[in-house]
Amino acid sequence: MALRHAVLAALLDGELSGYQLAKAFDVGVANFWYAQPQQLYAELTRLEREGLIAGREVVQESRPNKRLFQVTDAGLAELETFTAAATKPSFVRDDLLVKVQAADRVDTAALLTELTERAQMAQAKIDLFRSLLRRLRGDRTEEEFLRHGDRVGPYLTCLRGVAFEQENRDWCVRTIAVLEERRQLHARH
Repeated sequence: MALRHAVLAALLDGELSGYQLAKAFDVGVANFWYAQPQQLYAELTRLEREGLIAGREVVQESRPNKRLFQVTDAGLAELETFTAAATKPSFVRDDLLVKVQAADRVDTAALLTELTERAQMAQAKIDLFRSLLRRLRGDRTEEEFLRHGDRVGPYLTCLRGVAFEQENRDWCVRTIAVLEERRQLHARH
């Protein structure tokens, strides 16, 4: 997947400015695709140049003018081609896992701190995603929203984000417990 497809998918909900797109990535897209704001702005320029999105200038009185972007028919065709193509399975590449791999031969104090921080970050993301899920479904139950909601794609990817972060949090908590117990056992001997 290229950043272009993540941007096109994020713009399916309507016109967004570059700033709004960056916020959308921070909240709803970051669970499956991360990008720096400058990368997003550069991608918006490329997509507009290629005719996959259309931008329009909005004049604002007390603020600088802004550009709003929306997906064009060509952009929808690009997404159609992308979704029809086979995808490669994802894989985990995480420095923290390398550190845990070495835990038997190194001092684990800093590692335990990092695992605790990672668990806290995961919990914060879980809370954020759950808030987003509530906002997306409104006053409907999840089952009702999934059957009758206008756009369930963002909801489903957000559910994956919750599950992913829950797994991260739970693994960190378990790893902390194991390493702490081993530290205490080795300290006694």
